[in-house]
Amino acid sequence: MLRGVDLEVRRGSVVGVVGTNGSGKSTLLRILAGLSRPSSGAVTGHPRVGYVPDRFPASTRMSALAYLRHLGRVSGSAAVDPRALLERLALAGGPRAPLRHLSKGNAQKVGLAQALLAEPDLLVLDEPWSGLDPDAHGVLGEIIAETAARGAAVVFTEHRDERAHEHASEVHRLVDGTLDVVDRSARVVLRGSGELDLPGVLAGHRDGQRVELSVEAGSTDELLRTALDRGWSVVRVDTPAVRS
Repeated sequence: MLRGVDLEVRRGSVVGVVGTNGSGKSTLLRILAGLSRPSSGAVTGHPRVGYVPDRFPASTRMSALAYLRHLGRVSGSAAVDPRALLERLALAGGPRAPLRHLSKGNAQKVGLAQALLAEPDLLVLDEPWSGLDPDAHGVLGEIIAETAARGAAVVFTEHRDERAHEHASEVHRLVDGTLDVVDRSARVVLRGSGELDLPGVLAGHRDGQRVELSVEAGSTDELLRTALDRGWSVVRVDTPAVRS
């Protein structure tokens, strides 16, 4: 059960939601996709949604291509060539492979293709990397980035923190139905002189010889080494934390 969830999904953003099984990730995505209604509170906005559940149903006798073309005719919103999507995702057996014979990972590719058909304003993906082959992992990452680049928003769930941070512009953690923001930036305060062309700097403020930097968490060690090599002194380092 979700409790007090407050989430703003902005155009062009990629939001990752991490959490264990049973934490409420799928429930949150179903609400975002308009498939479930919250028992309290409200959802605002009416974007065109593309949704991929954690397990895409593939029991029909139709081929993958026929299924996608049928969806396009029914919805009248096929803005993208379904064959090109399936070929890009390297569907095993090709576009005419029967859906009911596909593995979970390949059924997931068809599910992703159907979500992209109408070029949605909001792409909602539930554990999208689950079952995909390594090559498809990279293609999915490209698709997420391209979707955000054209001004749409993406929300996905993932149980691995590192993968979420690799693809998302912001990451939230669901714990017992409560949503928190995961802050991955470290705060570094240095004293010295010279240029601020240091690795991993997200933002900086300088006051005389004192410099306060916001740094990608994974770049902190490299930045500190570089700063010390250039004769800077370290005043303080605040490591990433989770904030409500």
